[in-house]
Amino acid sequence: MAIRNPIEWIFTAPSGPVGQIGTATPGEYWQERARDGDPQVQRVGWGDIRIALGRELEDFKANRTDVVMLAIIYPIAVLLGVAAMARHAVIPMVFPVVSGFTLIGPLATIWLAELSRRREAVGSASLADAAGVFRSPQIGAILALGACEILLYFAWIATAAAIFRATIGPAMPATIGGFVSAVFETPAGWTLIVAGVGTGFVFALIGLVVGCVSMPLLLDRHVSVGTAVAISVRAFRTNPGTILAWGFVVVTSVVLGAIPLLFGLVVVVPILGHATWHLYRRIVAN
Repeated sequence: MAIRNPIEWIFTAPSGPVGQIGTATPGEYWQERARDGDPQVQRVGWGDIRIALGRELEDFKANRTDVVMLAIIYPIAVLLGVAAMARHAVIPMVFPVVSGFTLIGPLATIWLAELSRRREAVGSASLADAAGVFRSPQIGAILALGACEILLYFAWIATAAAIFRATIGPAMPATIGGFVSAVFETPAGWTLIVAGVGTGFVFALIGLVVGCVSMPLLLDRHVSVGTAVAISVRAFRTNPGTILAWGFVVVTSVVLGAIPLLFGLVVVVPILGHATWHLYRRIVAN
């Protein structure tokens, strides 16, 4: 009998995650609590954000060891990317790459939202249940929306590179000190800061409006990507202040998590992933 290694099991075994992609029927996947009809958007406030954060702490504590072990992938991946960029003298792109993580956050943390969904539905959930997202009949829509988030991320990276070339110039600084000096001690550097922050805000706002509830909605209901995005836009129009406050919480948490060599993301990412589900449940009615 041939013994498969983990990689072979993932990609070739019928019982592996890839072999199970999209195999669940709507009745099987949402058997605990199926929801039909047009999702209704509710008004929410800062208190709902606090409730969502409180409930995510319960989810985090329920699986913290396993979740932290998997979440450590995020800072390691970013650090490897930063190291690779530093070797190729593209230091100016380090900040756009790290800050742009929030644009793909809903896709990167979809497994955490799935854990929260399962725990809410049946009272408990293990890390193995997170792989259930692969079986979802909505996996195609989830991946399609995720592809849009990735395209937005790369559009931000390309735009940030263009802003750098238009301000400081095409020549990349040879050292980190040289880059810091060029940014904070020259008029071109301050132009870079203003243009970069302003443009970054526009990209972040687009990501927030389109993605504030769309990804968890695809987990929760059998709707199209277009419907999920439309509901997300409606949620923002109904609760602009609250969702902007949530965006501020996300950005601030990622920045603080990135300060200790990015390893604060080991805790920040699970917190935000679980909280996204619970905030969605406050915004979208049954």
